[in-house]
Amino acid sequence: MSGGVDSAVAAARIAEAGHDVTGVHLALSANPQSYRTGARGCCTIEDSRDARRAADVIGIPFYIWDMAERFHRDVVEDFVGEYAAGRTPNPCLRCNEKIKFEAVLDRALALGFDAVATGHHARLEDGVLRRSVDAAKDQSYVLGVLTREQLAHAIFPLGGSTKAEVRAEAARRGLAVADKPDSHDICFIADGDTRGFLAERLGAAEGPIVDALSGEVVGSHQGAYGFTVGQRKGLRLDRPAADGRPRYVLSIEPVSNTVRVGPRSALEVTAIECVRPVWNGPVAEPREPLACTVQLRAHGEVYSCRAHVSGDTLRVELDRPATGVAAGQAAVLYDGDTVLGSATIASAGVPTAA
Repeated sequence: MSGGVDSAVAAARIAEAGHDVTGVHLALSANPQSYRTGARGCCTIEDSRDARRAADVIGIPFYIWDMAERFHRDVVEDFVGEYAAGRTPNPCLRCNEKIKFEAVLDRALALGFDAVATGHHARLEDGVLRRSVDAAKDQSYVLGVLTREQLAHAIFPLGGSTKAEVRAEAARRGLAVADKPDSHDICFIADGDTRGFLAERLGAAEGPIVDALSGEVVGSHQGAYGFTVGQRKGLRLDRPAADGRPRYVLSIEPVSNTVRVGPRSALEVTAIECVRPVWNGPVAEPREPLACTVQLRAHGEVYSCRAHVSGDTLRVELDRPATGVAAGQAAVLYDGDTVLGSATIASAGVPTAA
């Protein structure tokens, strides 16, 4: 129970359905005072109090589990390390994979529970993960990394409801979090300043910003980790492009500490190389090229594609170009609204200097 409206209603629904339910809030910071106050993120001190009050209203036992050390290692350190390596991680996806459905699930099963239920907006039917009926709130993408074994011990009670219906139900049940705003920020970055957070841990490292088409140095930076592929704002370039059009981050090279920029058209890719595929859908790993769709970022566009599997790698060929495809993000494959599997994006054919 995160302290938000979704997990509160999820707990209420499964308790009402007759399950033996225990509410658990995760303490994810070794120093809770370092977490923000208010409703900008999740996992704040206020959230733990809201979760406890919701459990009291529902009438279920409530505990706080200390996962701070595991969270720091598997989510925070992973986040910093991925940026240092020139990739763009999704910490919420990693938290689902390593904390909620690994660390928490392992402890729950050891204690005799059958499953972990969360307030994610996704459907789980006969062990198969599907999109929520509320397309705007669908979270199947950030759950697409889970294995079949993890999904076999998961419950997502909200997948058949819209967010408006969930809030209305919370109000009817007398849950004080009915109107609580959704969280959007990274929970462990107290002020929302991702670049500052990374700079504090990785230090300043001046390097060049290079025009990928001409090879000219057009600016400098204090750390390549402060940029993401597709970024347009905040580049602080010394000179404009010859055609006067905006330039975008095309690639990040951590070894040379170089950021390459260029026109938006240079961001377009039609082939994406991925690693560590996970097949959690209704069919096993495909032996032939698979015609399906792919989502390349949370709440991002969906592209028709063909997926080619070769051992521990996956090549995704898009029917139309995508832009801003960043290494480190997940490529989640779908058949309609059904998740077939996922893999981690390794590269997307971003051009280098001419």
